[in-house]
Amino acid sequence: MTNQKQPTAQDLDTLSRQLGRPVRDVAEIGARCVCGNPLVATTAPRLSNGIPFPTTFYLSHPHATAAASRLENAGVMDDMTQRLADDAELAQAYRSAHEQYLSARARVGEAAGVGPVPEIAGITAGGMPERVKCVHVLVGHALAEGPGANPLGDEALAMMRDEFDPTVCRCEGAWNIEGDAPQKDLSRHTRRLRRAGKTNPIQYDEAGTGPVAAIDAGTNSIRLLIARETKEGIEELHRDMRIVRLGQGVDETGEFAPEALERTFAAVDEYAREITRHGAHPTRFIATSASRDVSNRDEFVSGIRQRLHATPEVVSGEVEAQLTFSGAASALDTSSWDRPVRVAVVDLGGGSTEIVLGTIDPGDGTAQITAQTSMDVGCVRFHERYQFDDPPTQQQITAAQNDLTQRLAELAPDEFDFTNLDAVVGVAGTITTITAAALGLESYDPEAIHGVEIDIEQLAETAQQLIGETTTERSQYGFMHEGRIDVIGAGAVIWAQLLDHIRTATNNTVTTAITSEKDILDGIALSLLR
Repeated sequence: MTNQKQPTAQDLDTLSRQLGRPVRDVAEIGARCVCGNPLVATTAPRLSNGIPFPTTFYLSHPHATAAASRLENAGVMDDMTQRLADDAELAQAYRSAHEQYLSARARVGEAAGVGPVPEIAGITAGGMPERVKCVHVLVGHALAEGPGANPLGDEALAMMRDEFDPTVCRCEGAWNIEGDAPQKDLSRHTRRLRRAGKTNPIQYDEAGTGPVAAIDAGTNSIRLLIARETKEGIEELHRDMRIVRLGQGVDETGEFAPEALERTFAAVDEYAREITRHGAHPTRFIATSASRDVSNRDEFVSGIRQRLHATPEVVSGEVEAQLTFSGAASALDTSSWDRPVRVAVVDLGGGSTEIVLGTIDPGDGTAQITAQTSMDVGCVRFHERYQFDDPPTQQQITAAQNDLTQRLAELAPDEFDFTNLDAVVGVAGTITTITAAALGLESYDPEAIHGVEIDIEQLAETAQQLIGETTTERSQYGFMHEGRIDVIGAGAVIWAQLLDHIRTATNNTVTTAITSEKDILDGIALSLLR
C-alpha cells in the first residue's frame, strides 16, 4: 500500500462513490488498496457543519464494510466484549488502542485546523475502551494506524481475509463508477435537519438562521465574507481579502504556479479557521475560470476541499452575472425612481472583466438581467500580456487600449445596448482603488468608497495619474494594497476606457460612475442565505 495521505480530487470522488453520498471533511486517506484507491477516510473531528464527529477512521471500501458487517451479524462483537472482561492483557491492549485513537484524532484535528473538540473529549468510537460495538471502526483503525494499533481490529482483519484483504485489489466492480459522483446527502440525519429548515442545530440561533461563508477566488485576490440574515437585513460578521496572484503565469504555462498555490492555500487555511470560529455553514467557493482549464486542476481542487470541505465552483457566465449584479445593486439608491432603473455593472478583475446589463425595480429591489459578457481583459492579464514597464510606455498603453476597443466592438449591439443606460456601477479592487485615489483618501476606507458617485472626467484624470506613476510612487499611497501596486496601471487603462465608452454611447447622459464595495462575494452570500 502507498503511504500517500493527502486526498486528491479523484480520491474524494471515489470515496463518495464508495459511500453512496458526498464524502464529508476528509483530512487524509487513512489507508489505500494496493492499486491506490481509498480504503479508509480519515475524517476531521468536527465536521464543517459544526457537528462533532468521533469516528476518525471511517471504513469506506464496500468489500471491507460488507465483510465487517458479516462479522457483526455472526456475533463476533459479543464474543470480543466477553473476552475483554476475561483477559486482562487483552483489555489493557484495547485500552492502549483507545489512547492511541485519541492521540491520532488530536493530530488530525490540528492538521485540519479544527483543534480540540470538547464535546467528544476522551470519547473514541467502536465501544472502546471497555466493549465492542462496531467492527467497522476497529478495522478502520487497524488499517489506518497499522498492525498493533488495535488488537481486536487486527483480529477482525484476519477473520475477514477471505473476503477482504488490503494486499489484494478487489476494487473492480465494487462500486458504481458510471455518471457523476453523488452530490446529495440522503442520510436520515441530513433529511431530518432539512425538514427542520436547518443543517446543524448547534450553530443556529432562535430564528433558525445561521451564518454562511462566501469565498471568491479570482486571478489576483481571494476574498471571504461571513454573514447572516437578521430581521434588519444582512449582517456582516467578517470580511477579508488577500492578494495571492493565483493566475500568475497561467496565460503562458497553462497551469497554476506552485508558489501561487502555496499563497492561496495559506490564505484558505486562515479562512478555514475564521469559518470554524464563526460556526458558518455552508461554505460556497467560487473560483476563477482558469481553474477549469489548468493542467494541475486536481491539485487546486483537492487542496481547497481538504481545507474547507467545499468544492470550488466555476459557475456559468449567467450565474456569475446574477451573483455580481445582485451584490453590486445595493450601492445604487433607486428610491427616487418611478420606473425600473437601467444599470451596467462592471466587475474588473485580474484576469477577466464582466459587464452585466440589467434593471432594478425601485419598489422591491429585484434585479432583472438583460445581457452579460465576460472578456479576457483584466489588470493582471493586460499587465503581463503587454509587458507594462515601470511606468508603461505609450506604445504599451495603446496596444492594451486597441485590444479592449476590438473586444467592445465585437459585442452584439442589439444585446449590449448601452445607449439607454441610467447608471454605471463599478466593483472589485481595481475600481475601488482608483476611487480611493480620486477621493484623496489617506488610507483605504470601505465606508467612504461604497456608494460614492464621481464624475467620469475626474476618474479619467485619476486613472491617467496612476498609469504614469512608477511602482515606487504608487507604493506611497496609504490606500494602495501592495499586491496592486504593479498592476493598477493596466487596470486604470481598462476602467478609464470603459467609462469613456459608456459616456459616449449614452451621448453624455451617464457622466458619473458609482463605486460599490458589494459585488459577487455579497451575491454568493445572498445565494446561500436566500
